Amino acid sequence: MAKSSPLMTSSSASEANAAVQSALRTLEAGGSGISAIAAALQGPLGPAFAEAVDTIRKAKGRVIVTGLGKSGHVARKIAATLASTGTPAFFVHAAEASHGDLGMITPDDVIIALSWSGEQPEMKNLVSYARRFAIPMIAVTSNAASPLGEAAQIVLELPKAREACPHNLAPTTSSLMQAAIGDALAIALLEGRGFTALEFANFHPGGKLGAMLKFVRDIMHTGDAMPIKPLGTRMSDALVEMSAKGFGCVCIVDRAGEIAGIITDGDLRRHMRPDLMTALVEEVMTKNPKTIAPGMLATEIMRESVDSSRPAVSVLIVAEGSKPVGIVHVHDVLRAGVA
Repeated sequence: MAKSSPLMTSSSASEANAAVQSALRTLEAGGSGISAIAAALQGPLGPAFAEAVDTIRKAKGRVIVTGLGKSGHVARKIAATLASTGTPAFFVHAAEASHGDLGMITPDDVIIALSWSGEQPEMKNLVSYARRFAIPMIAVTSNAASPLGEAAQIVLELPKAREACPHNLAPTTSSLMQAAIGDALAIALLEGRGFTALEFANFHPGGKLGAMLKFVRDIMHTGDAMPIKPLGTRMSDALVEMSAKGFGCVCIVDRAGEIAGIITDGDLRRHMRPDLMTALVEEVMTKNPKTIAPGMLATEIMRESVDSSRPAVSVLIVAEGSKPVGIVHVHDVLRAGVA
């Protein structure tokens, strides 16, 4: 957060206030545009939106999103959002389409064409191509009576709104509204097909999203790194195992290799007595410890560790069925950038 300077003059303070007021007017204009779309969806825009979602969902090919200028930039973003949420899509520049890129579009595809006015002459060849090969076209425009609106099978007519620009010229509110309807289409398609977080992970292996979509198996410790001892082990040996593996706990298993309990630093404190080192692990362990499955998202580790129905823990045994296959510490979650 920026700190105000005590040396700020009345002139600079006035300029700063003017900038804030300008920002508020811009946001108010954008908010009004979004509200207008929400109202339209409850009226005449609703059936067209539902038809667009159904058309895209049934398409055998991909979604081709196109536009020019600011609409082109928004179209590129919409294509990226669709692709990342399970709807195969890519952007085709409306002007470049006339110079060979029309070959990217097949009769199995669906076209989403963005143009606020609906009157760009550069779209003429693309529109003709779509008509020639009976490729469904969804127009996103503020003018259903425009050439683009007339050519499209489905028209998502956005409410006319004043731009945030004081001259009502620079695409601002209109661009935000186009992006918003694109997001609405993407999420409606995502929810309609039951697109899961696990599927989302396939398209987002990198960055913060990729870290958040790691699985427990990706960060757990396995094999010799796991602190494990069988029932019947003396506490002196269990303590050596705990110290050697460095997790502050040891998993106790029965003869079948299934989890019987866990001994933590807290258990040691609760059972502190002169003969503790000669006691057997079953006298000290906590039965039915918290576990987590390797196929769960790593974000669930934090949730399970602070489950309100049981005491909070810093370590979880990773189990398949009732057998331990790994161990994970909340610090592993932090190191992986998941939390």
